[in-house]
Amino acid sequence: MNVEMIESKIGEIVAELEREAMEVIGDEKLDKKQTNLRMKPLTSTKQILLNAIDSIKMVDRLSKENM
Repeated sequence: MNVEMIESKIGEIVAELEREAMEVIGDEKLDKKQTNLRMKPLTSTKQILLNAIDSIKMVDRLSKENM
C-alpha cells in the first residue's frame, strides 16, 4: 500500500477544506449561526480524513510487523 501517496492526496483535500473554512470565516455577510452551520461539515470532514490517515498508517505498520 502506498501510504505516502494516500497521505498526500488526503493532505490536499484537507488544505482545500481549510481554504473553504477561511472563506466562510472571512464572509462578513454571514452571522454567527450561519458561519457555524457552514463550518461544522468542514471541520467534521477534516477530522474524519485525519482519522483515516491515522488508521491507514496503523494498518500499514501492523501489516509490516506481521511479515
